[in-house]
Amino acid sequence: MSGAGSQNRPTKNERRDAAREKARVLREQQKRRDRRNRVLLQGGIVLGALAIVAVVAVIIVTSIKPAGPVPTAAKNDGFTVSAGLQLVGAPAGASTPTPSATDPAAPAEPAPAETPAASETPAADGVEIAVYQDFLCPYCGQFETTNAEQVKGWLEAGAATYTVHPLATLSNLSLGTQYSLRASNAAACVAEYSPNDFFSFNTALFENQPKENTEGLTDAELKSIAKGVISGGEKKINACIDDGTYKSWVKDSTDRARSGPLPGTDVAKVEGTPTILVNGKQYTGSLTDAEQFAAFVLAVSSESYSTGTPTPGASESPVTNG
Repeated sequence: MSGAGSQNRPTKNERRDAAREKARVLREQQKRRDRRNRVLLQGGIVLGALAIVAVVAVIIVTSIKPAGPVPTAAKNDGFTVSAGLQLVGAPAGASTPTPSATDPAAPAEPAPAETPAASETPAADGVEIAVYQDFLCPYCGQFETTNAEQVKGWLEAGAATYTVHPLATLSNLSLGTQYSLRASNAAACVAEYSPNDFFSFNTALFENQPKENTEGLTDAELKSIAKGVISGGEKKINACIDDGTYKSWVKDSTDRARSGPLPGTDVAKVEGTPTILVNGKQYTGSLTDAEQFAAFVLAVSSESYSTGTPTPGASESPVTNG
């Protein structure tokens, strides 16, 4: 019996071969596991990278604002009115039609401003007046209502240009309606579709200026004011106001004005509204004294301006941007 049992036991060589075979099987199983783990790891890395790319793409897309349309006549973010109240760079085909004197539906012609005397008119080669303003800013309203008529006279005499930079620095002071932004957009709409009425619309907005910390004028009221001064393009202007076509441009131009530099001047940036420049020189005099501003303009236009212009009192100082 003992001899038969010993004959059934594996030999030393058989045990060695069995151990080798088992080791080979284990190695193959380990290799398969390693290959599977590498595939899973590489797939995870790829998926992780794709996820990161997707997140970055979303961040870029959401952080970069698409460039909105820019008004045709806007140059350096401003609208320049020249001789005869014509808007420089007005889009082709958008010139203001002249109402017929016999057409009862035509808007009444505004009475021409009295032409300034020669001694009150800037030098013949003209003077460049630029105003960075917010339609809600009360100090801008003071300057505009004080000087609108004499500036209009200089423009009609061809003695000056007047560049308006409509900003939205006080949009947070209209109880959530963003009046400053909407009003500046409306001004850009008029500049685009009834360009030679831009000066009149600018004046009318300040004549109807709401107070800070109110809702301001509604879009319907802005369209009504435009209707009262324009001679064409009413439907396009209304749609432009409703759509907020130039709001992105107003926001961007406001940011550029507040960060600077301001073109054509040593003034670094807009720190308060109104910022008033005459041939690049900043006016810091009274906002409610037309004679003082006229004296400044005449002095600058004749290149005899000195820096002795009085600084406005606290009640006349330009408001700090909100």
